[in-house]
Amino acid sequence: MQLIRSAVAEVKKMQKRQLLLQGVNLGLIITSALMIWKFLVLVTGSESPIVVVLSGSMEPGFYRGDILFLDQPKGPIETGNIIVFNAGDREIPIVHRIIKVHERHNNISAVDILTKGDNNWGDDRSLYPRGVRWLGRHHIMGRVIGYLPYIGQVTIIMNDYPIVKVLLIAALGLFVITSKE
Repeated sequence: MQLIRSAVAEVKKMQKRQLLLQGVNLGLIITSALMIWKFLVLVTGSESPIVVVLSGSMEPGFYRGDILFLDQPKGPIETGNIIVFNAGDREIPIVHRIIKVHERHNNISAVDILTKGDNNWGDDRSLYPRGVRWLGRHHIMGRVIGYLPYIGQVTIIMNDYPIVKVLLIAALGLFVITSKE
């Protein structure tokens, strides 16, 4: 509580110009993060170039909290590739391995894909929307090209405990407001 009082007192001491400068600095930080994200989207061709593994379905290959880097596969899709896909109206995309690929000869880019989590007993057909037995290229958000282990635990904690997210944003705001140049 004392920290909040001292932060409020510090803000009251600031001149309008200092407050405006701190607001502009915060805006620059947010804008820079958005520009970096958009740059990654353009370079990788993936709508979501970075994702966090949220379940244990790919263990021991990937664990909960690993950060995955994706690109959009332009060449052939092969059995063994690990992809991130979104089939149907699911909010959260799925990270699983391709176990079967069927190319349709009437159209070079048309393929049928079957996936499975490394730690799951059966294939993913139960996860696909009703009536869909195979995935197509349009379901794929990206192919995994690299990862950082466990760094995404912060994201998982913030999703599991929303109060942590609020406290983190409040602490960041206090830091930006009270920091002196």
